[in-house]
Amino acid sequence: MDTQGFSTSFTVDQTPEEVFAAINRVRDWWSGEIDGDTDRLGAEFTYRYKDVHRTTQKITEFVPGAKVVWHVTEAQLNFVQDKTEWNGTEIVFEIARNGAQTEVRFQHVGLVPAFECYGG
Repeated sequence: MDTQGFSTSFTVDQTPEEVFAAINRVRDWWSGEIDGDTDRLGAEFTYRYKDVHRTTQKITEFVPGAKVVWHVTEAQLNFVQDKTEWNGTEIVFEIARNGAQTEVRFQHVGLVPAFECYGG
């Protein structure tokens, strides 16, 4: 897989353990319908937003307080020409203590500028 992709980071006042728990409560922060477990290694879940976005993710890394990786096994993005742009990409959350705060590094590996939805 191409190791390039979209990335961003931010810091919060919560502990790494609190951040890890919040990330894995996907229903609390990703609007849309979610079917399946989102909080354990090997789990698969499907995300749907109307008829615009449907993806299936498998949790391939799950390191409490430190890292979560979702492998996108199937995508149907109806807002771009290539509706399967996300197939085979990975969504990565890395969590680390940064002084009194916690840094969250988010990367969508494989979501490169050549993809139509990159800017969105």
